[in-house]
Amino acid sequence: MTDKNREELLGKVIKLKDIIAYQDRTIASRMVVVSKAGSITLFSFDAGEEISEHTAPYDAVLTVLDGECEVTLSDENFRLKKGETIIFPAHAPHAVRAVTRFKMMLTMIRE
Repeated sequence: MTDKNREELLGKVIKLKDIIAYQDRTIASRMVVVSKAGSITLFSFDAGEEISEHTAPYDAVLTVLDGECEVTLSDENFRLKKGETIIFPAHAPHAVRAVTRFKMMLTMIRE
């Protein structure tokens, strides 16, 4: 997303789940905030799509905007649905899989 596209969101009331569309057989993303302090990125997942286990050097907050997902965090499984949030601590291994089509907001906090 270009800076111009992000600027179109500034100062407006928006529904986050409505500014990213589902796409068949893939994961789509849209950055809405990027700064030295962190970022906010929206994702849409088609059912069955996943992000394999990985780590990040910063804390991350995943909030489900639509649908359901399964999250693995340090070998523990969680099932999240619309309105629920989980916080990934820095360096903790985690993965995300779409149980149904789902959308999420990922907030990364840098130190």
